[in-house]
Amino acid sequence: MKISQFIRIYSIPFKNILAGPAKYLLLIALLTLSACQAQSINLESSPVSEPVTPDGFQRAQEPMPIIFPEDHGPHPDYQTEWWYYTGNLDTTDGRHFGYQLTFFRRALIPATERSQRNSDWANDQVFMGHFALTDVQGNKFNAFERFSRGAAGLSGAQADPYAVWLEDWQVKETNPGTYSLVASQAGLELDLTLTDRKGPILQGDRGYSQKGPDPGNASYYYSLTRLESDGIVTMNGESFAVNGTSWMDHEYSTSALSAGQIGWDWFSLQLSDNSELMVFQIRRDDGSIDPFSGGSFIAADGSVIHLEQNDFIIDVQDSWSSPRSTGIYPARWTVSVPKLELILNIEPFLVDQELDVSYAYWEGAVRVDGSRASQPVNGQGYVEMTGYASSMQGQF
Repeated sequence: MKISQFIRIYSIPFKNILAGPAKYLLLIALLTLSACQAQSINLESSPVSEPVTPDGFQRAQEPMPIIFPEDHGPHPDYQTEWWYYTGNLDTTDGRHFGYQLTFFRRALIPATERSQRNSDWANDQVFMGHFALTDVQGNKFNAFERFSRGAAGLSGAQADPYAVWLEDWQVKETNPGTYSLVASQAGLELDLTLTDRKGPILQGDRGYSQKGPDPGNASYYYSLTRLESDGIVTMNGESFAVNGTSWMDHEYSTSALSAGQIGWDWFSLQLSDNSELMVFQIRRDDGSIDPFSGGSFIAADGSVIHLEQNDFIIDVQDSWSSPRSTGIYPARWTVSVPKLELILNIEPFLVDQELDVSYAYWEGAVRVDGSRASQPVNGQGYVEMTGYASSMQGQF
């Protein structure tokens, strides 16, 4: 469950950008600048036959086969897409880092209206990237944002060989199941090799993840839940050899929050028994949890148990108030899955891992301890929280 972060480009709502050619030209002018902003805080076939919406975009309305490597790549007939990488990394002497590298794609116009101009600069896709690094020992969280047009090689994605990039932020497949991930900004550099140990996990109903009762309020969604990771983290000229585990989500849709939905909490947890847990809950404006919340438990052998909203409980144990956005976020949790005899206590490595970019949201590295079937487990993961600084309703 991921953010459609194409909410605003320099405070311009996408729904307004799509409203007229003048705003589209302003968008292109802004993209040409490729501006960045940063913060530093101490402390089986592709769904080509999908129904088309009135605005001309395809929409996820039923399970469709997902085939690899084709569906690793972009799906430009859907309005929104993202490739999401998060991970926890350690040095041999116990220093800990968390990272996020995310690529968002947004189609500006549907396929039926796209230009046939034979130009490298012809553009109907825009990309946004978020790069964040959590330095636990230094009590510092850094986050950066970039925009670029999906043209002239500035940003883009491809299926075979798999690659997704925004300027020099990129992930690419170097061998089957092995990926190179690199990003750098303001003296921070990440250079990792990711090795897939479990293969794609289809979320929801065979990769079809419904988010609300309205037709098409759904996405196609799969994850790489166990990416063995090693490489180098560099901060202001000092380099650290690291190893750990990463997680990748790929999701594409033409979707919107349903009436009353204001945001979500998403957990991706990698446990010491080689299992993983992903759960998300969609929050409503009356304080209730939407029944379209869900998740998956992935066993050590790669088998999957899909979870409905009533299969798990997320209890908030503490909170934190942002000094920037004034959002009040949960800051510690207990997640229980009774039918799996799973109880997990989750705590952020740093309480302040809020990205104050185009839209404020919290995404950060967490530590985990608990038990499964009365046997102790521990682990690490990532949590994303939206809709606490302001409602996400109407922003898609």
